[in-house]
Amino acid sequence: MAIRLKDIARDLGISTVTVSKVLRGNKDISAKTRARVLKRMQELDYKPNMLARGLASGRTYTMGLVVPDLVHPFFAEFAKSLAGVLRASHMALLLASSEENPELEQQEIRTLLSRGVDALLIASSQARLKNFYELGDEKTPYLLVDRNFPYLSAHFVGSDDYKIGRIATEHLISIGKKRIAHIGGREMSPSLERLRGYRDTLQEQRMESREELIVTCDRFEELGDEAGYQAMQDLLTLQKRPDAIFCYNDLTAIGAMQATREAGLRVPEDIAFVGSGNLRYAKYLRTPLTSVDQQPELLGVQAGELALELTTNPDLPPKAILLEPRLIVRHSTVANQAS
Repeated sequence: MAIRLKDIARDLGISTVTVSKVLRGNKDISAKTRARVLKRMQELDYKPNMLARGLASGRTYTMGLVVPDLVHPFFAEFAKSLAGVLRASHMALLLASSEENPELEQQEIRTLLSRGVDALLIASSQARLKNFYELGDEKTPYLLVDRNFPYLSAHFVGSDDYKIGRIATEHLISIGKKRIAHIGGREMSPSLERLRGYRDTLQEQRMESREELIVTCDRFEELGDEAGYQAMQDLLTLQKRPDAIFCYNDLTAIGAMQATREAGLRVPEDIAFVGSGNLRYAKYLRTPLTSVDQQPELLGVQAGELALELTTNPDLPPKAILLEPRLIVRHSTVANQAS
């Protein structure tokens, strides 16, 4: 015979409503009670009937996530962490990749909305995110991830990208670098904010911020290493080459370092590099990479908790959650530095 919520409630001497709230992930249940209910569910191997729950509540118990590239380590780690948070509340995650294509992104968003997701998370590839609802749509709650659009009254979970630019540039200045270049992206908020942090830091230190030292590229998430390689080749043609590079992300830095080595130059003695993302393999590279840690796992947790909150309180006033970046120093800026 199938186990019912009332059976679990009877065993524990609590109400069926309380058991149901634990199953839905409601926050008004004590940690002790939640632990008792989850333990009993596990003992009885209870499997909630999600179809029945959906018919009764009008919900699908699914979340939708649209990212530029599912293969990119940053978004992969974020999605894994997010899925873990949702799984604990018996929610499923539907994934979609826009491949940095704004039209494909709109198509994927429409598909997820048509499936009735309870909330939508978007790391948008749009230069200017438009309203993705159509006439007659019920307004599914959504939150922006990694890429922000300040003019939208929307929830946002991401990194403090301005501080990423400052931290990386300040580190390169601190190790004595004088001609610091930047390989960045175009139009997206993380790119613009990291560039602003880079520029402001150089200006405060009265160091040159020449346009020739700034190279911007497209499709960084998908083709980051190739973009970094090509951008570095351009920088190496300058009459006075840079002695340090702040790269938009770790993949960009990997490509740029390869171009540097092929030119017969040493990292970090001739040119030092800082990336962003602190991807898992950064410390295992031929030259371990100094990087600004964006904590994608914690971003996934924060986004998951906010998305769950939106399913029960869709009118929650917009909030922005910014994680503090931290610098992880390795060999690409300081030779013989321990990871």
